Amino acid sequence: MTESDHEGRLGEEFFTPGTSSFTEFLAAHRPGLLGPRGLPAGTGPVPAPHGTTILALTYRDGVLVAGDRRATMGNLIAQRDLEKVLPADDHTAVAIAGTVGIALDMVRLYQVELAHFEKIEGIPMTLAAKASRLAAMIRQNLGQAMQGLAVVPLLAGYDTTAPGGGRGRIFSYDAAGGRYEKYGFHAEGSGSPYARGALKKLYRQDMSRDEAALAALEALYDAAEDDSATGGPDPARRIFPVVAVITEDGYERLPEAETRRLSLAMVDRRRSRPDGPNAPL
Repeated sequence: MTESDHEGRLGEEFFTPGTSSFTEFLAAHRPGLLGPRGLPAGTGPVPAPHGTTILALTYRDGVLVAGDRRATMGNLIAQRDLEKVLPADDHTAVAIAGTVGIALDMVRLYQVELAHFEKIEGIPMTLAAKASRLAAMIRQNLGQAMQGLAVVPLLAGYDTTAPGGGRGRIFSYDAAGGRYEKYGFHAEGSGSPYARGALKKLYRQDMSRDEAALAALEALYDAAEDDSATGGPDPARRIFPVVAVITEDGYERLPEAETRRLSLAMVDRRRSRPDGPNAPL
């Protein structure tokens, strides 16, 4: 601890002109706060809870993000009510899949990163810049990803600066920080092949919020049907998927009562059509 720390005063580094990136600031002055970038050589796989299926889709008013609630550790259910959809700022959300502990720490640091940039620069970061900044943070985790502790998030946001008016956009990533913009819809996690298959038959660009939410819930239900790591609605425990929307008005998580109503209506329809609705012609 330095003398200035002991006296409660900010150090000189806080008053020196430099980068608007909070992570670069920490790397230069307090690298220990960023945590380890890899495990010791020869370390085997580390048991850790993993989040599973997340998805996003654009709709008439913006973009919707959803995730199931299950986290697994090997063949065990580690947590039944994990929150996998988190706001990054007013017009951006991150959904997490992969190693839960590292993913949550990354999202918290990303939230500070965006707020720090806006305070330093006086303007919010553009959505494309936010997507690139998250890619850089994922790339910094590459050492741990190579040892089985990967984080594979989805970034969804409402682009207020898009030509012709605001619109929802979706970005996916690989474990090395590669950034890919997705159009219409996308899913990540162990149940993502089944969720994407469901969305292919249900997705339309002009869906209302309720229609988009139902499509997301149907996709997560299909993923849970075929992927044991994905959790479906659990009415007995009052656990339902997390669904959030981002529009011109900002981030909004759907109230639990609304998600419950839509989930139970979907499950009730599945009694007569166990494989879900047909694709509209």
